[in-house]
Parts: sequence; structure tokens; C-alpha cells
Amino acid sequence: MRELLYLVHRIPYPPDKGDKIRSYHLLKYLSQHYRVHLGTFIDNEKDWNYLGKVKDLCGETCFVNLSPKVARLRSLGGLLFRQPLTLPYYRDKGLQAWVNNILETRSIRNILIFSSGMAQYVSHAAPARRIIDFVDIDSDKWMQYAATKTWPMDWIYRRESRLLLSYEKQVAKEFDGAAFVSEAEADLFKRLAPEAATKVTYFNNGVDADYFSPQVVYASPYAAGSNILVFTGAMDYWANVDAVDWFARAIFPVIRAGVPDVEFHIVGARPTANVLALATLPGVAVTGSVPDIRPYLAHASLAVAPLRIARGIQNKVLEAMAMEKIVVASPQAMEGLCALPGRELLVADNEDDFAHQIITLLQSKSHLAMGRAARVRVLEDYSWEKRPGAG
Repeated sequence: MRELLYLVHRIPYPPDKGDKIRSYHLLKYLSQHYRVHLGTFIDNEKDWNYLGKVKDLCGETCFVNLSPKVARLRSLGGLLFRQPLTLPYYRDKGLQAWVNNILETRSIRNILIFSSGMAQYVSHAAPARRIIDFVDIDSDKWMQYAATKTWPMDWIYRRESRLLLSYEKQVAKEFDGAAFVSEAEADLFKRLAPEAATKVTYFNNGVDADYFSPQVVYASPYAAGSNILVFTGAMDYWANVDAVDWFARAIFPVIRAGVPDVEFHIVGARPTANVLALATLPGVAVTGSVPDIRPYLAHASLAVAPLRIARGIQNKVLEAMAMEKIVVASPQAMEGLCALPGRELLVADNEDDFAHQIITLLQSKSHLAMGRAARVRVLEDYSWEKRPGAG
């Protein structure tokens, strides 16, 4: 069997958040066609429990502990050497030694890099065919972050955006191919890096529609008769934190004034202190980690995705759609998604629009066809088996 080196910035299991869902399904597919040698970081202590699951899909493996606090301190070295902070954040001598050994002792003709921070490990491996899955344009995320901050953090984030884009363009130029999560993301990068445009492609994320099925019966995690708006996602991820804070403080009170019994439930692991504080607001609940998000989606009235900072395709939107939930999303959360606004989901441009659309939905309860249409869209365009170019 052919051999392939796969480097991922975070262990591709469990598939419970955006990047890990994509990297896991890539690993699962590749393992059917290659002997995959995997090098990856583990930044969550609980993920050490899943080494067996990952090793079953791999040949040789290298798992490196990454402490986010230590990595953030290490990344500051980038300020001294005019390089993006992302590179020293993910730099590790042990992983580099393992990569060098694999390249020297194995017949590696194919290399897949997942996320820009991992490309540095194979900068010397030009004889092999190197493909990078950027997923999103991370440099653009940093520019979005900068717009929400004041000095000095806005300066640091703008610097990171500028230098990381330069690095992304360099990698795309040197590698044999570069993939993104959506056509919109790929088209934007082609405009940013026209010199590499012919190498750029995309493949959308998928959803396990059998797993996220509205046909399965779940016990409700909510009180009987509850009227629930739900947001799902990793609650230590900055974009999600910003989204729920904005929604809970600026939008939800208006909705609650129109529909007094409505509740807003924030469902996801590792909620930050800012997120936990939202539970003190009337009608807002923060669950923290749950064993299964599907009951929370199944018994919610609506799913909301009020993201103001976003790139690529939002798995949380696809998962809710797969379960026939009506999703009210921001334009940012909708970007890159092939779905018809007004028929398969709703898009709200601002605070007033969010509140108005949600109040109308909750009061009428006559939009079941939209939920059914949403699932049909997922089945037609977002199964992993149908991903264009996967593998």
C-alpha cells in the first residue's frame, strides 16, 4: 500500500468540532487508500483517551502535547523575527525530528498538511507531492478579530493577518495543491494569491445525516413545554463566544419581550468565564459539555447562528439543518453554504432582523416545510461520500 504523511494541528478525534470533523473524515478516507503516518498535537487533556481510535487508522504516529498557555508564550518569539505568531505556536523539535525520520526511512511520495501552521514541517520535502488543506483563510480571520479589538491587540492581530497571508501565499506557491472548505473561500484566496490560482481547489464539509437524523427519538433535556432557541459549538472558540454574547445581550432581550416564555440555551464544551456569565441573564442557560448535542437540537424550537466572525462552512448550521431544524443565521455564518435563504434557512442581517424573524417564527410555528427542505439540501449536497475531490 502507498504511504502518506498526514500532519494535523489537532488530533483528528473525536469529530466533535469543526476542524476535527473535517480532519477525521479525511483520515478515515485516506486510510482506505494509503498507509497513513500521522503527526499531530493534543491540546486537550481528554483527547489522550482517543489515541487507540486514531492509531487504528494509521501506520506510524506521533502525538505531541501542546499546552495552549505555553504555546502562546512561545508564539511571542515571532514578534522578534518578523514571522506570523502561528508558526512558533505550532513549532516543536520532537515533531520535526519525527517528520524527518519518516521522510528518510519511508517511501513517502504524498504529503497532506492540514492547517497552515503545519506546513513548516515539510518545507524541505519538495520531492514529495505536497498538498495543503488550508480549510479557511486564517489570515482573514485575524483581520476580523482585529476589527473587534483596541490597541495594542488590534495591531497584533493586523500584523498576524498580514504576515500569515504572506506565508499562506508562499505555501500555496511552493506546494502542489491547496484546498479550502468552500468555493467562496477558494475564490477569495485566488484573488489574494493569483500566482497560485491554478493550484487552488475546494471540497465542502459533510454531515453524517444518519447520525444527525430527525427520525431518532430522544428524551428532552429541557423542561416540559419549553420554547427553546439553541446555539451549539465549542464555547472556548472566540467566534462562538462573541456570537452568543452578542445574541444574549443585544438580541435575546428583544425576543423575550415579544415571546416571554422563550429560553436561549448555549450548548457546548469548555465555556469561558464570559460565556458562563451569560447564564445570569433572564432566560439564558449554559450547559457546558454534554454527552450528545442531538437531543438539544431535536427538542429546540429554532437553532441560531449569530456569528459575526466566520470563515468557511459552519458545521453547526449543517447539523441543525440535517435534523430538520429551522436555522436563523447571520450572513457570515451563511457564507460558503449552498442553501436557499427563505426556503432552507433564514438569514438575518442585524440585531433588529434577528429579533423580528425569530419572533415571527415562534409566534406562527408554521414553517415546518423549511426544516424538511433544509434536510433535503444536506442529503443532496453535504454527505461526506459526495464531497468533490475528497482524498
